[in-house]
Amino acid sequence: MADPSSYRPSPGQIPDSPGVYKFRDEHRRVIYVGKAKNLRQRVANYFQDLANLHPRTRTMVTTAASVEWTVVSTEVEALQLEYTWIKEFDPRFNVKYRDDKSYPYLAVTLNEEFPRVQVMRGAKKKGVRYFGPYGHAWAIRETVDLMLRVFPVRTCSAGVFKNAARTGRPCLLGYIDKCSAPCVGRVTPEEHRELAEDFCDFMAGRTGTYIRRLEKDMMQAAEEMEYERAARLRDDAEALKRAMEKSAVVLADATDADLIAVAEDELEAALQIFHVRGGRVRGQRGWVTDKVEAVDTSGLVEHALQQLYGEERGDAVPKEVLVPALPEDTEAVSQWLAERRGSQVSLRIPQRGDKKDLMATVQRNAQQALGLHKTKRASDLTTRSRALEEIAEALGLDTAPLRIECYDISHLQGDDVVASMVVFEDGLARKSEYRRFQIKGFEGQDDVRSMHEVIGRRFKRYLQEKERTGEWEEPQEPAPGATGPAPAAPGAIAPGATGPTPGVTGPVPAPVLTAASPADEIEPREDDGRPKRFAYPPQLVVVDGGQPQVAAAKRALDELGIDDIAVCGLAKRLEEVWLPDDDDPVVLPRSSEGLYLLQRVRDEAHRFAITYQRAKRAKRIRSSPLDDVAGLGETRKQALIKHFGSVKKLRQATIEEICEVPGIGRRTAESVAAALASTAPAAPAVNTATGEIMDEDDGGAS
Repeated sequence: MADPSSYRPSPGQIPDSPGVYKFRDEHRRVIYVGKAKNLRQRVANYFQDLANLHPRTRTMVTTAASVEWTVVSTEVEALQLEYTWIKEFDPRFNVKYRDDKSYPYLAVTLNEEFPRVQVMRGAKKKGVRYFGPYGHAWAIRETVDLMLRVFPVRTCSAGVFKNAARTGRPCLLGYIDKCSAPCVGRVTPEEHRELAEDFCDFMAGRTGTYIRRLEKDMMQAAEEMEYERAARLRDDAEALKRAMEKSAVVLADATDADLIAVAEDELEAALQIFHVRGGRVRGQRGWVTDKVEAVDTSGLVEHALQQLYGEERGDAVPKEVLVPALPEDTEAVSQWLAERRGSQVSLRIPQRGDKKDLMATVQRNAQQALGLHKTKRASDLTTRSRALEEIAEALGLDTAPLRIECYDISHLQGDDVVASMVVFEDGLARKSEYRRFQIKGFEGQDDVRSMHEVIGRRFKRYLQEKERTGEWEEPQEPAPGATGPAPAAPGAIAPGATGPTPGVTGPVPAPVLTAASPADEIEPREDDGRPKRFAYPPQLVVVDGGQPQVAAAKRALDELGIDDIAVCGLAKRLEEVWLPDDDDPVVLPRSSEGLYLLQRVRDEAHRFAITYQRAKRAKRIRSSPLDDVAGLGETRKQALIKHFGSVKKLRQATIEEICEVPGIGRRTAESVAAALASTAPAAPAVNTATGEIMDEDDGGAS
């Protein structure tokens, strides 16, 4: 536990202007980000008597080891910078909302030549128009099915679209007039894009225009005695009305607004958001969060607004945002929202009428969501704490292992040998710090040797990062008369040691100062507080395996001079926990929360490893003989396949025919022909359902 007075800045150092401040821990990791109108007043509040601080704030300042700040010109800039840093650094003591489920959206891919209507989940993509979120994917499909009568926009995948274009025959939707069939040229790209934009306008709430237009056309067709066309237009108008009825009218004045309600207790908070467009509820979503910082309802609302609109622009930010409590700096937040929308945004608490009644409905939903969350995760925080305490007691650790790393080896009969590293912090998976390894030190199947290599590579990187940041003391000079080199500092890398071991995914680490890399050759890099790949040591290393794997992991740590990290193994056969140098395993009770946590960690490492191993194997199987042609890149490879249609036909082509492909010279054509001639064609694939022999149709294995 750190003493806040050890890093307290003097009052004269801190400016009294707006800005954003960051607390960092002993590893220089950002653990809290905040903003202030007056940095001097706000930061000074953290360095009062610990007894006067909120328990969560007290935990944060005693975990921190330093504080720094950045001055900005306005409070709006401070709000934006705070959001950016929270998203970038993922501080553990900031409130971070998490969706209670993955919500589906109705998406229109306006970034494509022929926009497509589809169901999408996950992160939003640039150039795609989103509507929702919806409670269920089937609700989106029902709405789309009704609207395709009037707006026959493409809904097929890229593969189906290309196949229809190649054969000149549209899919079923094209035949029943629920698609305008741009794949076969029934409409031009401009006409299809206009249909997609009309679809978006209708979904955005501009519904009356289209229904009135259909009704007018229907009456005109009836007057001209075109009764079949009039009946079709009547059915189209009814379909649009049914699509509108699926979202009930809640506000009669066609309001565009988001309503946010909060339900909270001492430990957690739940938020519910209703998206109202054109007076109708177009979507609903919910968030839950642990109250890891001392924050009231207005603070929860401000964090929710940042997360909800931080990545949005234009109409995605509504004209009105109705909240249960106004943020501390309402004017700055309103200005920030207006900048993102491009016009004025009203941020207020509803006081009367329909909007207040609807807010009460949203509030009831928030209360129910919090109650359901508590039911699902009853005593979850307590259970995780008990699990960590049980592990510490069983393994004889001084403290609970707040960071656990688990390693697993995966291969298929000795081929494509890989390893995984998964990280659990406070009993929860931290997937952003998962890592994958390729075993390159040797070939063949040897799990023990593989484990030794992986542990050695991971902690060599950790020591390199410690050396770069100067967290260990320099070796002492030998005493007068002493012979031999001075003993190395714990964890130090010997001069002349090699750099990072190849095979670890992710960006290349910063260079390490050694005898082979003097300081004047190293480009300085500021420590920015981002989670480094291997910068933070675990309190416990878990390996998937028994005594041999544990011994290999321990030997790798000993060779690096690391003696402050515990090691254990979890064997699958009897779920026994093995410790180094112990002949007998530690047997935890089957009902133990500690054993359950170790099993989850081990199973997650196994899942991550086998997923990577399968991906590598699939990539190897899909390899093409063209991959071995020197100087032939992916673009020219695809040009060859496109020109000839398949590797099989390319193999039958002459050098002169290959030279006809744009960008392929004679020397390259000769190399391609030689590579294909030296590779015997594989046995033809057979469709087991029909017995049909399938020709090659791409650049896969041949």
